[in-house]
Parts: sequence; structure tokens; C-alpha cells
Amino acid sequence: MSERVGGPSAGTGGSDSPRSGATAPSLRNSPATPADDLHALAFAAARGEHRLSVEEALALLEHADTLVLGAAATAMRDRLHPEREVTFIVDRNVNYTNVCVSGCRFCAFYRDSSDADAYVLSPDELYAKVEETLALEGTAILLQGGLHPDLGVEWYEDMLRALKERYPIHVHGFGPPEMVHIARVSKVSTREVLQRLRDAGLDSLPGGGAEILVDSVRSHVSPKKATSDEWLDVMREAHELGMSTTATMMFGGTETVEDRIAHMQRVREVQDEAVTKDAVGFRAFIPWSFQPGNTELAEGEFTGAAASGWEYLRTLAVSRLFLDNVTNIQASWVTQGPKVGQVALCFGANDMGSTMIEENVVASAGTRFMLARDELVRLIADAGFTPVQRDTLYREVRRF
Repeated sequence: MSERVGGPSAGTGGSDSPRSGATAPSLRNSPATPADDLHALAFAAARGEHRLSVEEALALLEHADTLVLGAAATAMRDRLHPEREVTFIVDRNVNYTNVCVSGCRFCAFYRDSSDADAYVLSPDELYAKVEETLALEGTAILLQGGLHPDLGVEWYEDMLRALKERYPIHVHGFGPPEMVHIARVSKVSTREVLQRLRDAGLDSLPGGGAEILVDSVRSHVSPKKATSDEWLDVMREAHELGMSTTATMMFGGTETVEDRIAHMQRVREVQDEAVTKDAVGFRAFIPWSFQPGNTELAEGEFTGAAASGWEYLRTLAVSRLFLDNVTNIQASWVTQGPKVGQVALCFGANDMGSTMIEENVVASAGTRFMLARDELVRLIADAGFTPVQRDTLYREVRRF
């Protein structure tokens, strides 16, 4: 069964992206906007009767009542997923190397190649992780690493072919920054890298490295990483090549609320293009909050606390209402904890992500939340939903 992306709801009035030149009434600087108007706006979006503009989304994020946002996002989730099921996946994050030249200021995981604890997994180490994943009834590995200065496209091809020859496992790997970096090291185009890795066994792309798709933010927190346009263009190319992807957003660092909505707008724009071309697209959106522990950003100008649970839930709800063409919204219990992850199911999320057999990057920042499958099933059931284990492409594996 192939995955398809949903198009904008009927009657939405099309895209309001900068490329279209469309405008919308200004609400965002109006805290005096009647609460009833914001309520009506949120539920019109939830019913598919109105596509939110950027300024309307900002007004909701800044001024709408939190419980109204939750109720509207729930109504939209129920419209898109009336079966009252919440999905999750059993997979493993495999970080094949921690060597990275990007030096992102929000990351506590990366190392220089000269550091004593720098590594590149050997084939046997990688195979052992895959075998353990399969033994735990996992269906996929999320294969990501740093931007290693010496690994070209041939190295990745060899790794993928060896994996696929040995194991029946879905490889979800290498976000756009890795694709851009591999292309530079190998002196080829990103499209060629995508094609070669797809042919070697890469099944789909994660949305890693998106952070905030606004270059004024990216140039500050991750100046050596792919630009916003490069990130989005890799995703466009992947969609055109028949590869399904996800999109993420890391928020709560140094960005503004305007930046958050601009990020969502760019994701929605690329998804609109995929729908128009009848191509595969983003199958899910995953907003997650910046974890400041042990990072350079925390030691610099970032002096506040991590995004609160309420701020996370409000952002999640607005993403559900704004991204009317993305079918699945994923809760981030990995950064917010299992209880907030459970509450997220009442703020528009229909997916609880992964059981996280292994996770290293967020853990390096001092945040460690791990859940066994039985506990994830219990959290979903206690919230009033039917738990369904899925694969990476959202196909049912097991129903609980």
C-alpha cells in the first residue's frame, strides 16, 4: 500500500505563501481581537472550511485560549482520523557517527574527528543494533549521523547495500543537511546522491536538520548547515523521486513566534507542490522543543528555560490547524515526557512516534525519556484511543 498525502481542504482558498502574493487580514497584533472571533477562526480551520493565513495562525498562537486551541485541533484530528486510533512505531535511532563539521550551537552530541570519543560505527556494530531491533519486533532504523568530513557517497552506498542484503528492515535515513554535505564531499548534485542512495536501499528521508526554516535563525545557531532553501529543495527532489519524507521543527531556542509560523508556511508550501504534482510528500510533521542542557547555545545568549508544556501544546495545536495538507502530526514525548505526550493527543496529535529503542542526540542534552512498547500502548489506551503499531509508511503492523 503506497502512502499518499492529503491536499488542502475544499474551500480553503489556496496558498498564502510569499510566492503566491496573497494577503490576509492582519490579526496578530490585536490582543483585543474578541475571543469569540479566534474561537470561530480555529474551528473553521478544523472543519476544513477555511485555510489559515500566516497572520491568522500567529493570532491563534499568541492570543487564543489554550483549551480552545486544543479543542479545535482535536476536532481537526478527528475529521482527518475518525477511527480514533493513535499510531506508533517500534524502531531505533542509529547514529552511525558523531563526527560532525557543522558545530551547531544547540547540539551536545557532535564531536571533532580528533576527539577521544569520536566514532564511526563498524559494520559489525551496526549489524548488532539492527539484529536487536528486529528481535524487539522493530520494523525500521532511523539512520543519522554527523556531517563527517571524509565520508563520500560511495561509503553510504556500501553501507546501505550491505544492510539490505542482510536484513528485511526499512531504512529511514539521512536528513537534508546530510544529503547536502554528502553531495559537497562527493562533488555531485543532491539529486544524484538521493538517486544513488535510493537505489542502494534507502527507503525514506527523515525531517532532521530543519530546526527553524528561517535563515536569520539558522545562520546564528547552525551557520555551517544547509540553508532553508537547500533543506526544502532536497525534500522536493526526494518527493519527485518517489521517496516519502517527514518534516520537523525545533522550537523554543532563539526564534520568534513569527519564525515558527514561517517555518510551518514553508512546509505547507512544499506539501502543496507535492499534492499538485501527485507526488509523495511529507507524511508527518513533528514539532519538538529545544533542550538546552550541555549545549553552546545554553552557555551563550539563551538564558531562559526550555519551552514549557503549555507552549509546546499550543504550538502543536496550531501546527495541526495550519498544516491542513499534512496527514499526521506526531507528539514529542521524547522531549516533553510521556505525560505531556499523552496530553498532546488532545491537542491534535494522532501519532506517538517511536518507542525509541535507542536515542542519543536529545539524551546528550540531558533529557532522557524512554518507553517500552507496553507503556506506550497503555498511555494511548488510557487517553481513550486504540493503539496501533505502524511501520514507517504508516501501514498497520499490529493492533492492540
